Amino acid sequence: MNGALYAIVGPTAAGKTKVAFETARRLSGEVVSVDSRQIYRYMDVGTDKISLKDRKTVPHHLIDIADPDEEFSAADFVKRAEDAVKRIAARGRIPILAGGSPLYYRALEGNMLSDDLPKDPDVRENLEREASEKGNEAMHTLLANADPDSALRIHPNDRYRVLRALEIWKLTGKSPTEMYRERKKIGGMKIFYFGVKAPRDVLYKKIEARAAGQFKNGYPEEVEWLMSRGYSTRHPSMKGFGYRELALCLEGGMTLEEALSADIKSTKAFSRRQMTWFRQFRPILWYDFSEIDFEKIVNDMVMRISGGMAL
Repeated sequence: MNGALYAIVGPTAAGKTKVAFETARRLSGEVVSVDSRQIYRYMDVGTDKISLKDRKTVPHHLIDIADPDEEFSAADFVKRAEDAVKRIAARGRIPILAGGSPLYYRALEGNMLSDDLPKDPDVRENLEREASEKGNEAMHTLLANADPDSALRIHPNDRYRVLRALEIWKLTGKSPTEMYRERKKIGGMKIFYFGVKAPRDVLYKKIEARAAGQFKNGYPEEVEWLMSRGYSTRHPSMKGFGYRELALCLEGGMTLEEALSADIKSTKAFSRRQMTWFRQFRPILWYDFSEIDFEKIVNDMVMRISGGMAL
């Protein structure tokens, strides 16, 4: 590998999981999951985790490492990922990063702050209350006034990160952007990216079919179980699309059909945002399933990784 790390990225439903599994299997490698949702235990159906059977064939790391009520930052992820990569390599195996969370990849590359920034539960609670009263757009506008650069990076509906940025600003009097310039950064991995994609209409059909299958095969029951244990949309893990809609459904706020429709709509929007991010990644080699089949994609990745080839 010549010290290089390889990652398989792409929008949701593009086929990353299968490509990573087969590539790692042929290389006697192990997968390091780069997915901000699959870190949580008990959230299996909604996050579309690879099966335990497949994980025994190809070990997957950083899946099921936090409870749903735990706060898990990008800095936490970097620490765990760096440790996993070192341990995999020490056993003579090849670590392959795979997943669809652009923020985590940026953190691994060294584009995030360390996690020693101040926190205050009272300030956070007040911000949560204000957000509930005024809405996400109003809080994002507040952030834009305090820190225009952070507002450009953070989507208005990413309530968790918007409020975290405002929390830092209120506690320090400095914007997260200022703190970024002053504080030590984490990460620093050199990563070569393989991107897998498909035409948008194909992805949308796969998203629709996958969501319908999840709703028929245990997704509502999974959310009901989580809520019965006290996990709710006040926890970051439950704010993700699908979980939040089903929680609202179970509380009587929408029908199951409306929850499914909302989940599909949110997932499609997420896939578009992922591609916006991943198109900026460098160096990256893209494979389009409309132009090249699965076997050729895997063969090419195996050849390049085993030969330590640059992209």
